[in-house]
Amino acid sequence: MGNEKACDIIIKDGRIFDGSGSPGLIGDIAVTDGQLIAAGDIGAWTAREIIDATGLAVAPGFIDTHTHDDMALLRQPAHPTKVTQGVTTVVIGNCGASPAPLGPRDDLVEPPFTFLGRSDGRKFETYADYVDALTKAGPEVHVIKLVGHSNLRAAAMIEPHGQPNDIEMAAMKAHLDEAMASGCVGFSVGLAYPTGNPAPTAELVELAQVAAVHGGLYATHMRDEADGVVASVEESIEIGKRGGVPVLISHHKCCGSENWGRSVDTLARIDAAADAGQRIYMDAYPYTASSTGLTAPMAARAERVLVTESVPHADQANRDLTDIMADWQCDMETAVDRLSPAKAVYFQMSEEDLDRILAHPRCMVGSDGMPSDDHPHPRLWGTFPRVLGHYARDRKLFELGQAIRKITALPAECFGLADRGHIAAGMAADLVIFDPDTVTDRATYEMPERVSEGIATVIVGGEVRYERR
Repeated sequence: MGNEKACDIIIKDGRIFDGSGSPGLIGDIAVTDGQLIAAGDIGAWTAREIIDATGLAVAPGFIDTHTHDDMALLRQPAHPTKVTQGVTTVVIGNCGASPAPLGPRDDLVEPPFTFLGRSDGRKFETYADYVDALTKAGPEVHVIKLVGHSNLRAAAMIEPHGQPNDIEMAAMKAHLDEAMASGCVGFSVGLAYPTGNPAPTAELVELAQVAAVHGGLYATHMRDEADGVVASVEESIEIGKRGGVPVLISHHKCCGSENWGRSVDTLARIDAAADAGQRIYMDAYPYTASSTGLTAPMAARAERVLVTESVPHADQANRDLTDIMADWQCDMETAVDRLSPAKAVYFQMSEEDLDRILAHPRCMVGSDGMPSDDHPHPRLWGTFPRVLGHYARDRKLFELGQAIRKITALPAECFGLADRGHIAAGMAADLVIFDPDTVTDRATYEMPERVSEGIATVIVGGEVRYERR
């Protein structure tokens, strides 16, 4: 009895996956004051709460590397879309859009600004203003912040769809510097969108050099994920090299059937850059359909287009574009124009490219879901259980330990999170207990807001935030 030690929580007899990619080992975990204080054979301990994990897997909390949860965290701090999947950390501010500076922008009804949803009457002049609001909201997940390049342009430029003059460029740098000083870990770009696409490579290099002073990274929704995907990967590598920052290629894909198979080339170029010493990462979501603003060029490339939201024609949500065109007796461009501003799901990627990208050792997992959508892509609710169930267990694309590495230790490395992503003494007590035999996504394109199966318990900072009943 004299050797007993007291702690807050003991998780007993689970198969512990430590995040390294190795197979799990049966053991116990002790948690106190939000930290893991022992793992494995922990000896004689007592606790106020004991969780029996017999037959279950225990992993570090999952890290969603690509979200648009910025405003959703203020509206619903419990964040069920992610916590029910085992996500304990989210990365916000992606694709060039963030709540600050000068955001959200209700006046700019174009992507990527529309990704954040309504402003609720809020406007954040500086990134510090948003951080204050986030702190007051008290979200039940950890938040890693990026500042959006389109916000920097909209805040600094009279015409954010053009080229900045010297004064505007200096203002952009000042806004970026303020955001980094307020806790952002880097900046993101949406180079496929109207406020991002006009930016030349040189502009992005200049901004990357500012981020580099703060130890930040460059996250890119590349200029072209279709015909120009190889050139876009090369541009991303060049910006990282000249800017002196790590590169994160967001939701890597090859869009359009004419570009299927080009991931062989893009991944080879990423590997070559990494072999030359460059820090470069990518993420992907486990679906062959993307989701973003509705545009005619993207619709023309897709095999199928599902309209998920239309501001002027809300009654057309959750309908195929071809059916809408038939009802309206019009061509695609006319239908898109009448529906806009609108969002859509585009079926345009191959399973072979997705497998190749998702299995790559440098690839992490980002949901890229939009919580503001009335009818979201199923990735918002199902991404992480889908990786563990469909891809690891059922398809055997990778071992379970490797799947867990992709959603824990690898993103912790990418974003410099020294106390997360692993199960070891001294790490933050972010943990997921799940059943590897039953974990599966239930969200579908028809019914996208369904809670996944198999996630038993989610612990964030030593507090139980979710238990499956």
